[in-house]
This record gives sequence, structure tokens and C-alpha cells, in this order.
Amino acid sequence: MTQIDRDQGDDGPHAIDRHVGLRIRMRRQELKLSQEKLAQELGLTFQQVQKYERGANRVSASKLWEISRALRVTPSYFYESLDASADDVGGGLPPVFREFLLTSEGQELVRTLPTVREGVRRKILELVRTMVGDEQADERRVKPAE
Repeated sequence: MTQIDRDQGDDGPHAIDRHVGLRIRMRRQELKLSQEKLAQELGLTFQQVQKYERGANRVSASKLWEISRALRVTPSYFYESLDASADDVGGGLPPVFREFLLTSEGQELVRTLPTVREGVRRKILELVRTMVGDEQADERRVKPAE
């Protein structure tokens, strides 16, 4: 069973649909377009754009063509870093990272963190490591009775 087969289930969107949706969101945000503005250009509701970006709704070939024109990229842009021949959906990113990038917080962090001075970025990383360590320590201290 391939990664693509494993990711295609009744538990949620197919991995390729999530990947295409993430690429739509990334490009839209690169161009500083709101979901409402893109929806208007495509003759859709912003909720439909949201569903495309989450991968909840599959994008048809004709709609992907329209989206590529609205976002000024080729349709192949949405499949970049998708290497099904390597049995890897998501450009080598583990699923937890791909899921994080689909959130608004993940997108904002990816856009904002590179603008932070390097020394400060290291301190942010140290803070996050400490917070994760504290949470794990708390979980070890408060184990439910079996």
C-alpha cells in the first residue's frame, strides 16, 4: 500500500487534495488576496475557496485552470513538490507539518518568522522547546489511574 493509498480514506481529504489546497492558499496569500476577493474572481463563495484550501472539496480540472489564471501561475504550480513516484505526498514533509501548514497559525508563522532577527529566532526556538518540555513533564506527572 502506498502513502497515497493510506492517505485516501474516509477519515478526511485525500493527501493530494490537501496539497493542492495548501498551494492555493500559499499563492493567494503571497499575492495578498483575501478568500473573498479570489472567490469573487472565480464566481464562487468564500466558503467554497476555504473548502478548496483545506482540501475538503476537490478542485476540478476546469476550476484549477481558472484558479491558476486568477493566481497568475500555471496549473502545474499546484502540484510542485508532490512526488508520487517517490511514494511521498507533501514534498517530504511529515503529515503533522503539512497539517500545521494548513492552519492560519502555521501560515502566519511561516510568513513572519523569517523576518525575525536570527538571534531572536534562536531564543524563540529555545522558548518553544522549554514549553514542549514543560508540557511533557506535566503529562508525566499527571498520569491517570489505570
